[in-house]
Amino acid sequence: MGNPPATNHDNLWALVLAGGEGKRLEDYVSQLHGSCLPKQYVNFVGTRSMLEHTYDRAARLIAPQRIFTVVNKHHLQWPEVRRQLASRAAGTVIVQPQNKDTGLGMLLPLTYLSQRCPDATVAVFPSDHYILEEERFLDHVALAASAVHHDPSRIVLLAMEAQWPESEYGYVVPAESNGHFELCGCRKAAHFVEKPDPGHARLLVAGGALWSTMIMVFKVETLWRHIDCLYPDIASRFYRLSQSIGTGAEGGKLDEIYRNLPSLNFSKDILEKIATHLPAAISVLPVFQVTWSDWGSPERLLATKKALELREKAFLPLVDRPAAARSSRPLRPSRAELAVR
Repeated sequence: MGNPPATNHDNLWALVLAGGEGKRLEDYVSQLHGSCLPKQYVNFVGTRSMLEHTYDRAARLIAPQRIFTVVNKHHLQWPEVRRQLASRAAGTVIVQPQNKDTGLGMLLPLTYLSQRCPDATVAVFPSDHYILEEERFLDHVALAASAVHHDPSRIVLLAMEAQWPESEYGYVVPAESNGHFELCGCRKAAHFVEKPDPGHARLLVAGGALWSTMIMVFKVETLWRHIDCLYPDIASRFYRLSQSIGTGAEGGKLDEIYRNLPSLNFSKDILEKIATHLPAAISVLPVFQVTWSDWGSPERLLATKKALELREKAFLPLVDRPAAARSSRPLRPSRAELAVR
């Protein structure tokens, strides 16, 4: 991946996105658990929920008191949600009045985070991602933070190697590098493609496009400058909210924003517009050899679980295998070996 410039991450904060409703998984979750608990709070693999896995992952790089979370107000009706959020540091769980997509879902917690630390560098972690090689993944997050440390004007988007032509994912097409890579292995983003049809997806993968992830690193003040240019009215509303934090007017300002503003998708309505108006502002950090899936549908979740089961069976101890299947190979790969497969 290359050596990042020497830096520490004392000013690195995290934003965990947990404000989604998980509608496409609602029936599956209901069959599995007998409730309509949003998917990020559900245990699908191991002993923890997707949100708890995300917290654990982020905390390997960022102190827990610097990990912010955004949720929706009605999520709090479930005791399980309250349990999972109870141990979070005071003031780090930001509650939306309602879900208005990922645009407002990011700008709201960033309003509170920037009040706490105006100079913060922020790493964004969606809470519905499955990631197997977590240490290797976090190495890429740290690399992105180093790139932002070196050039605070950039937004660095982590983009996964496209393993197959998935038409349910968004894609980012890196600009031609002509053999030249930016700092830390980043590349400029040429353009974004949201959920292409299967034929287009095959062409994208063949052409080297990457899966867009919504995992990104940026300076919070840099993003606010872009929002001020693209949506000055929205920026001014959130600025007025920031001025009211901790006062009696805070709740009213928050309700006003969510009552009057339309839904805003961060990828389509913000990232793509930044890339169009200021192409140099967005860099792409390709992530290779990391098993990743966005669990947005039952089919994708079940496909991942099936692949994991097959992987486990491939490394069963010899005594559990049929004699014909035994060989002299190591019984089970090390974590380091898994990370490079």
